[in-house]
Amino acid sequence: MYTYDLIVIGGGASGIAAAIKAKELGVKKVALVDEKSYLGGVLPQCIHSGFGLVYFKEDLTGPEFTEKLVQKAKKLSFDVYSDTFVFKIIYRDYFEKLVYAVSKHGIKKLKTKTIVYSAGCRERSIYEIGVVGSRPSGIFTAGEAQTLMDIYGIMPGKNIVIVGSGDVGLIMARRFALQGANVKAVIEIMPYPGGLTRNIVQCLNDFNIPLLLSHSVLRVIGKDRIEEVEVCKVDESKKCIEDSIFRIKCDTLIISAGLVPRVELLEDLGISIDPLTKSAVVNDRLETSLPGIFVAGNALVVNDLVDYAVEQGEVAAQGASEFVFNNGISAAQWKKIKLNGNIRFFVPQLISGERDVIMYGRVISPEEKVKLEINEIKKEISFFRVRPSEMIRLRLNKDELSSVKTKSLTFSISKRSE
Repeated sequence: MYTYDLIVIGGGASGIAAAIKAKELGVKKVALVDEKSYLGGVLPQCIHSGFGLVYFKEDLTGPEFTEKLVQKAKKLSFDVYSDTFVFKIIYRDYFEKLVYAVSKHGIKKLKTKTIVYSAGCRERSIYEIGVVGSRPSGIFTAGEAQTLMDIYGIMPGKNIVIVGSGDVGLIMARRFALQGANVKAVIEIMPYPGGLTRNIVQCLNDFNIPLLLSHSVLRVIGKDRIEEVEVCKVDESKKCIEDSIFRIKCDTLIISAGLVPRVELLEDLGISIDPLTKSAVVNDRLETSLPGIFVAGNALVVNDLVDYAVEQGEVAAQGASEFVFNNGISAAQWKKIKLNGNIRFFVPQLISGERDVIMYGRVISPEEKVKLEINEIKKEISFFRVRPSEMIRLRLNKDELSSVKTKSLTFSISKRSE
């Protein structure tokens, strides 16, 4: 059995950043465990630019962003277990957690004081979005198609329909178009796009790819290979309008219907899960309801920018370092975050008021000319426009928070007066 002060689970951007930050803060024994043979998570297959504008102040591709992090990591000394899949975590007590993982060398049993869980997120499959019909070849998630093209050089198909207008789906629409495929349509069940405005413009508008809002794929048609999809327009309750049904011929269907944090191991531990984020409830150190276990990156909340995932990895590492050096996180009068109006979530959900904290949130639906108010600290931020696809990121400083005597902070979004 190998013993560590900190084990980072997940070798994506937030995981690498957490391991780096922990070593920089003086944590002696650090290990990073990842199921892939290479570090970076999905970044090595993201060959488009747009990464690193916030963190590195450069416009980088996914592989370039990864390489910068990896080179930074190589200057520090921590163990990396690649091709190693974590299948179980046991919480023995406050200072002892066991991590069980399997690799080509057999089962590994690792002991640690703290864990930063940064296992990323997974794609929703066709089985989760209500599409019926046959299941011939030619159906891929956006991530699978991206891996085939950008890691293995395999073109999945020529006539493409994409379900979902999230950023990955939009980027894959452009990727297919650049490779000469015919992208027939991007189909979105909501009345507004699911991705960033810049991706709508650069990935669809610039290539004349149709975006069908308030539409849904009903059925897959095909025997050996997909031949058509049946599509309909939907009403406000997302029910099919019967006389609107039509078919689109295609040989490939790409599912880009959203991402879900991978938190099964945390659920098995009995960690408190927020139904709004579908991930752990965390405090401002990104510590979960089990002391010494921290969550960061897309395992905490699905981020727009990899820069935010790195930022969260560093915050979690700071919390883990405090846990190691101080024998736990100091007790605090945690203030709960309450939500009003057009707010889907904000994390962290618990704030001590003892430190600066970065908040990440999303709205439920698009809205213009609004203000975000935090009543207890008399803070008001105006937005010309808010969208579900765009993360709201704001910093609250401890001087603002330290004066709060209530047990909660209320975040509200409402129309602002002209």
